[in-house]
Amino acid sequence: MTDRKAQLAANLAQVEERITSACTAAGRKREEVTLIVVTKTYPASDVRMLHELGVRHVAENRDQDAAPKATACADLSLTWHFVGQLQTNKVRSVTSYADVVQSVDRLKLVTALSGAAVRAERELGCLIQVALDAESGERGERGGVAPDGIEELAAAVDAAEGLRLDGLMTVAPLAGPFAGRQRAAFDRLMEFATRLRAGHPAATMVSAGMSADLEDAVAAGATHVRVGTAVLGVRPGLG
Repeated sequence: MTDRKAQLAANLAQVEERITSACTAAGRKREEVTLIVVTKTYPASDVRMLHELGVRHVAENRDQDAAPKATACADLSLTWHFVGQLQTNKVRSVTSYADVVQSVDRLKLVTALSGAAVRAERELGCLIQVALDAESGERGERGGVAPDGIEELAAAVDAAEGLRLDGLMTVAPLAGPFAGRQRAAFDRLMEFATRLRAGHPAATMVSAGMSADLEDAVAAGATHVRVGTAVLGVRPGLG
């Protein structure tokens, strides 16, 4: 085993232990939580090693990085999640490799994704990104729709050809009433998710929590956690 693969294996084991402990503390089964490894800025070689170590869900936030990486790893059984703010001019490319887009936050994007999915003859999973720092009608600092816009977007995704409404996603906000209160933020997201499922029973996915706050997300009931740094290390250029 190479030094890099050994490092990834050790990091994965630590993250696995954290998720398992968090599930135990919350009275949940470990299989209720899916680990998505955020591989942004890291090479396709790392993705291959992660696959060898059992990872099956990976995430990217920039199409220019993700597209060539997904092509290089096209032979692997991976589910690719797109988690970044998505411009409509990147939709066709993202739709060619992403299985799930977690950052759906406006009607124009729903329309573009639907058209691209139909042309590509693919079904694309979609999460509505909820901005807990956004006022009505606004988008959040890190993307996302204000809570009162969830249902309109969900209905649009549900009705759109080529798209599948999978659930909700949030990023713990840096400003507003939930800044520094990750558990409260994730609890609020779960409230929205429960309401969404009342009208859209198949929308069961709740993506929340990252390296620093995955325990809070698991405690709140998240079904998916997005972990980058804790698995891959501090990203190049960031110290």
